[in-house]
Amino acid sequence: MKNIIVCALLLALVPLAARAQDEGVKLQAANVDVSNTASLQRGAKFFVNYCMGCHSARYVRYNRVGQDLGLSDPQLESYLMFAGGKVTDTMMSAMPRADAIKWFSTAPPDLSLESRIRGNDWIYTYLKSFYLDPKSATGVNNTVFPHVAMPDVLWELQGTQRAVFNTVKNPDGSSYQVFDHFEQVTPGKMTPAEFDKSVRDITNFLAYMGDPVKLTSLTLGLRVIGFLVVFFIIAYLLKREIWKKVH
Repeated sequence: MKNIIVCALLLALVPLAARAQDEGVKLQAANVDVSNTASLQRGAKFFVNYCMGCHSARYVRYNRVGQDLGLSDPQLESYLMFAGGKVTDTMMSAMPRADAIKWFSTAPPDLSLESRIRGNDWIYTYLKSFYLDPKSATGVNNTVFPHVAMPDVLWELQGTQRAVFNTVKNPDGSSYQVFDHFEQVTPGKMTPAEFDKSVRDITNFLAYMGDPVKLTSLTLGLRVIGFLVVFFIIAYLLKREIWKKVH
């Protein structure tokens, strides 16, 4: 029975895998570094300015962010807490859920664990992959997440772009579209290199939120490894001394 269930799940995933391959979307490497405090601080700034209008991070508290990112309570209140509140509050969006569903037909997901669910490369590529689409209700679409309800909130920074697709024909005469590249339509406030860096900062902050103890784990892990190395050297020298007397 268990094997049947596993096979059924695998078969159900085949169309999704085929669709991803047909769309030809290749994820770009985010190369995030949660030990880069400056990047995390910039990512937090972009997150509260461009993401928290719709999205929450209900598992993350402001004061924990301040503790990990080296921000004092006054700095949190000045740079990250535009709607007021207490530093012990979680990072909740002010948008009512009912209004979000009314405007976007779905409630924007909480982003606390988005990096754990989607992966950093997916988030990084997704944020860079919005393109103009007059047929969409928001006027944009996304090559990584087709027909997404989310508008392109970073368009002022990136500018607008259009997606170029190639038509691929199947042996049976049917055809499908494969994404090829983007073409810039209007420039943004940032250069492409600056925008890439900003998106990487946002992704880095989302990666931090998904695993905030990773910073502590890395430090603790290095200390444990260092202790084991020292202990090994001492044990080895002690073993040589003991066996020298035996022989």
